[in-house]
Amino acid sequence: MGAPSIVHLPDGQHFTVKPVFAGLFFKSHELSTHPHSFPIGWTVVLHTQDPNGVESRRPSADSTADEDAPQGDQNDQNDQNDQNDQNDQSDEKDHGSNSPRKQNGMLAAAEHGPRVRAYTRPTLHDDCLFISSISNPSSSDFKPAASPTRQIAMMLWITLYWYFHQQPVPDSVLPATDASLQTPPAGRPRGEWRINIRRDGVLRARNLLPKLERMGLVATLDSAVGIAPHDAHPADGAWDRIFVSRRAFWQIPARLFLFTLQPSPRHTDSYPGSPASSRPVSPAQGNPLVIVPDTGGLDDDALVNSRRSLDAALEAVSTVASIMTQNSFPMGPFYSSSHLPTYYPPAPPQYTITNHVRHPVRPKPPRSGEVFYSRFVPSAGSYLSFRVASLSPRPVTYQGAVGPSPPPQGAGARHGQHHKNGGVPRIRAAAMEHAHLGLLSDTELLKAWLSKPRVAAFWGSFVPDFLLQALALRHSFPVVAMWDGVPFAYLEVYWLKEDPIGRHLGAFAGGSAADWDRGVHVLVGEEWARGLVPLWLSSMVHWVFTADYRTMSVVVEPRIDNERFIQHLQAGGFVKEMELSLPHKQAWFGRLRRENWEGPAL
Repeated sequence: MGAPSIVHLPDGQHFTVKPVFAGLFFKSHELSTHPHSFPIGWTVVLHTQDPNGVESRRPSADSTADEDAPQGDQNDQNDQNDQNDQNDQSDEKDHGSNSPRKQNGMLAAAEHGPRVRAYTRPTLHDDCLFISSISNPSSSDFKPAASPTRQIAMMLWITLYWYFHQQPVPDSVLPATDASLQTPPAGRPRGEWRINIRRDGVLRARNLLPKLERMGLVATLDSAVGIAPHDAHPADGAWDRIFVSRRAFWQIPARLFLFTLQPSPRHTDSYPGSPASSRPVSPAQGNPLVIVPDTGGLDDDALVNSRRSLDAALEAVSTVASIMTQNSFPMGPFYSSSHLPTYYPPAPPQYTITNHVRHPVRPKPPRSGEVFYSRFVPSAGSYLSFRVASLSPRPVTYQGAVGPSPPPQGAGARHGQHHKNGGVPRIRAAAMEHAHLGLLSDTELLKAWLSKPRVAAFWGSFVPDFLLQALALRHSFPVVAMWDGVPFAYLEVYWLKEDPIGRHLGAFAGGSAADWDRGVHVLVGEEWARGLVPLWLSSMVHWVFTADYRTMSVVVEPRIDNERFIQHLQAGGFVKEMELSLPHKQAWFGRLRRENWEGPAL
């Protein structure tokens, strides 16, 4: 499984994944605040099943029990196995390959499942994993999770996040069968990349897998109630065929599972366990004597209580001051002062009419200046984030995560070229070189971008109320895209049905706008950020599909002569449906449907 790797989560947490004897260990960087006998994290057993062979033994959380058997019993068992092998060979010589003894042996081996081998690279649907053990931090450092099920769900989500980043991506062509044997490989049926979740180890708990299935994290093809009694143990096999597909995983909101443990409160005394009279005091310059404060005639107990009250008051004042100086909006989509998941399901539909178009009442977008999406892109070695544009004359301070320095091994090998200095990916290096863009307000950024002939040819010239008009629209909101907090592009996300584009669709045969379809307008302002359309466009699609499960497609309508951008759209899965004759342009109308989207570009 190679050398240890680092997983950069969307919320800024980091985990080191390294091979261990039993599989893989996920070590948390943020929870490992103090040296511990056992690293903080969890162990995962990951193996590959070979459907072409059979083996009677599979990795299990209890497999060490066989290894602890007495040596004499093992020798007796080995002697018995050798004797059975000799008998099988004798029967095979006397009766041929169709002997009843051999057939019974093959059936018995087949009942134990497919042959298992060590995991080396991802397969289309033969990999299998389970969580075997968990090492929690000390209660003196962090409070235990309020819900152990939620904690296990987060661990499984992080494990799957690491797994679906593995390279190379397995070939989606299914193995040849009698029906497809004569079909060329390019035309054979294709399958989805998925991994099997085994009910073993930590996942063996009675109601754990049913809870994970209700959360939407795992799935099963057996949707029947079953004939087993209600009080039967899950060992009846109803939860043995659990899996997670890559397509479904990337459509699950990360905010549904990611959270952090709450630190344990510290004692209010600055020097716990030390009497007040023995606290160290720095002597005045040039005076070797220790300055003893005037106690005012108080006894020791009263003095200790007085100082503790003073420390508590100072801490309270400091807490209030820190709260008052914090931003009025969260630092990111995963920020929670209660250390709980930040996902909330969308409200039930209510309808209204705008410009003679009946459409659902839309939820308010994130607040002005708020970061609502963040993801680490391995090929760029940087964090990509989206935030709502702001009318503030001051720059919006970025407080989110940034890429590692130096970047992880292999970063920039696919989409970004390495920089000439130190092997830094091009995007990571360019973001550091253009960090001054973070000192500009959004109005200044748009003015600079729209003054470029390349951008003005498609968007027109800058007008002073450009951003004001965009923020006042009820069916769309403006977005600033950033690499490691450095702005590089401007986008507009809109609801299609009440947008002018949606109203024009009704005049064309085959045109349609569903209640929850969305569209995107795009402007790339920085030259150093061009050529990476798949990375940030697939990320915007990622946010759209996870923000509301009812959104079934995303549309774009660039001008027909924007050939370079249209090529990127087609490579990203957008399909041309028609050309629209709008008052101001001839548009290439393309759509990407949810069922055709496999995940964000990595």
